[in-house]
Amino acid sequence: MTTEMERARRLVAEADRIVVLTGAGISAESGVPTFRGAGGLWKSHRPEELATPEAFARDPQTVWEWYAWRRGLIADCDPNHGHLALARLALGGTPTTIVTQNVDGLHTRAAPEAARGADPSPALPVEVHGAIDRDKCSSCGARTPGTSSVDTSSHGALPRCSTCNGMLRPDVVWFGETLEPEILSRAFQVAQDADLCLVVGTSALVQPAALVPLVTLQNGGALIEVNIERTPLSGEARVSLLGPSGELLPELLDVGAAT
Repeated sequence: MTTEMERARRLVAEADRIVVLTGAGISAESGVPTFRGAGGLWKSHRPEELATPEAFARDPQTVWEWYAWRRGLIADCDPNHGHLALARLALGGTPTTIVTQNVDGLHTRAAPEAARGADPSPALPVEVHGAIDRDKCSSCGARTPGTSSVDTSSHGALPRCSTCNGMLRPDVVWFGETLEPEILSRAFQVAQDADLCLVVGTSALVQPAALVPLVTLQNGGALIEVNIERTPLSGEARVSLLGPSGELLPELLDVGAAT
């Protein structure tokens, strides 16, 4: 592991531009549930049954009740050492862009904490799947910060847009929806410009975000993988570090643990 870590640290030190792709694994260490698998049912519903535009059109009250519950769970979670290490990397000297598949907002919350009064914007992520703590109008598309408590007691009490009175929805990409072209284009552009891609806590199977590391590879860049187990990308990685990202990233990036 020491040799692999040294190789990975050398790649980071020699990189001119870095893109980071993160997935559910980094946030699982903060206690964020995945809402999948055997424990993923909510009131007998599977996520695939609720996180769709059809479900929202049919029963927005139930969908909002589920998302309000999820918001409460995520609000109790904090960015971990891995989030903070990546934020500090992005705030450092090497141009770095964090691209995340996660909707939990922990990278966004880590940015000002890592910046400590400085401008946190370089550490703000490209959120390809949206953010659960943000609202989007289902009519005009306007985005606003989400409230911590959503009144789901009746259909009429559900949140409405202050501009057009359209019904608000969580600002996340649902099953059956396409990713926003501008956001996806930015993710691919930074991947193309990078000479190093750091893949953290993801199996890199969910398309099209999984293409980000491949874009870097196709343009001659290197790949470092940080995950608790091997993935389909492991064979393409210059270095594959196996273990919790909250432990490995501070050591890899030489930024120290959060205090």
